[in-house]
Amino acid sequence: MRKFHPLRTWARQTGGECILGARVLKTHACYLIYGELAPGEEGRKVSPGTGHEEILMAVQGNIELMEGAEAHILPEGEAVHVVEEESMTLANRGAEKAVYVLAGGHPGKGHH
Repeated sequence: MRKFHPLRTWARQTGGECILGARVLKTHACYLIYGELAPGEEGRKVSPGTGHEEILMAVQGNIELMEGAEAHILPEGEAVHVVEEESMTLANRGAEKAVYVLAGGHPGKGHH
């Protein structure tokens, strides 16, 4: 039987973000991060780290991405690829809650 994971509930219990990964799934092959940003919230960091890559998707609302001094808007329904030591912070400049997901994994040599 499949196990379902209440990511929204977990995120709301842990400050707005939760990780579905090795601790729960018992695998290091992939992970999923679910996050919510309240209106006006800023400073949520995204940085996959050495040996990891992530795809960040804005699920609800537009999310501002700050990379150094540059700001970009990630519109709802669009995604961006973030690699290893790349780093950005997220902000919600809108009047409604913003929701995002990060799907990540460990890049290898490709499909076999």
